[in-house]
Amino acid sequence: MPIYEYRRPDGSTFEVMQKMADDPLTKDPETGVPVERVFHPVAVHFKGKGFHNTDYGTRRRNRELEKSAKDGADKHDAKVADKAKDKKADKAPSAPKADAKPSKAK
Repeated sequence: MPIYEYRRPDGSTFEVMQKMADDPLTKDPETGVPVERVFHPVAVHFKGKGFHNTDYGTRRRNRELEKSAKDGADKHDAKVADKAKDKKADKAPSAPKADAKPSKAK
């Protein structure tokens, strides 16, 4: 069960162990004064490299993306052109050789 922190109007705080499904307290169980739940920021630790570079756009990142997109497009275009050239070479009929003479077996 999590421990929740509550604040009294005078600024003092206390902690209560509650189920997550329980409603938050509205009054201090000891004194009966109104209280509010205190929220704290969650501690998040990003491990590894590149979190801030990929999460937020930068001019350098935009240039890198444009360059990689252009390089990828160039490679794709070259690959498509090679495939088209191979298909044309496969479909071209081979002409019979005019110099070829049938050999006679003896």
